[in-house]
Amino acid sequence: MLAGGGVGLFALSRLFKPDYQTNNDPFKLEYKQAGDSWDYDILDPKITAEIAYEQYSNGSCMYAVVGSVVMQLAEKYGEPYKSFPYHLFRYGQAGIGGYGSVCGALNGAAALLGLFVSERSVRDRMITDIFQWYEQTPMPQYIPKKPAHDFILPAFATESVLCHVSNTSWSKMAGVKVDSNERKERCRRLSCDVAEKVVMALNDLKANRYVGNKYANESVNSCVACHGSSGKLDNSFGKMDCKSCHTESVGHRAFSNIHYKLTGDK
Repeated sequence: MLAGGGVGLFALSRLFKPDYQTNNDPFKLEYKQAGDSWDYDILDPKITAEIAYEQYSNGSCMYAVVGSVVMQLAEKYGEPYKSFPYHLFRYGQAGIGGYGSVCGALNGAAALLGLFVSERSVRDRMITDIFQWYEQTPMPQYIPKKPAHDFILPAFATESVLCHVSNTSWSKMAGVKVDSNERKERCRRLSCDVAEKVVMALNDLKANRYVGNKYANESVNSCVACHGSSGKLDNSFGKMDCKSCHTESVGHRAFSNIHYKLTGDK
């Protein structure tokens, strides 16, 4: 009896689902490079990943991702890439100076998109895509030819772009300490995965075949429908995977849609 009532309650809740739902469909991005962005040329993603692995020891995650791309362009074309101040990206290590915030590899990818993509709407879309890809994709996937630590590392999706969450979650799932060589090697290889991914994205944009919104997170969009700027509650901002910090109670799942429908317009 109770089970049947519960099923009926959840069915009723779905009838009150908010009208506004974020679009989850992929779409092709149209972009024409403007004069205030640096020129980008097609690069080999696999070679880029190898360079990122080599450069990691010179400046950690963010430095490796940015350097793996700009160093290749400097070798091909010289200036202005040759004078690019790679050293400044060392600040991104371990979630910005060891603070554990945004992953340095992703910070580097976003910096590259800022360098080569001048149009804000396109740049923001591409940053969102690579961040959502990172949240959902089991990593590390890159296997170095000459590893600094010759481990067979498990790949897990950590559902967070934050360094401390990503590292802690992976370490727990892998059964290792967060200060272990396994975890350190994981970050090094993960940086290669991100470097490869951002080059693939830039290559597609350059070839006018970039498709955005391929990694839309339906659960996040469901939260944003109520709590985002277009919802009645309008009390939350962002696109991060909600599950990394928040848990949804049974009560919320059962009554949130009904409560939302009965809430007055903002």
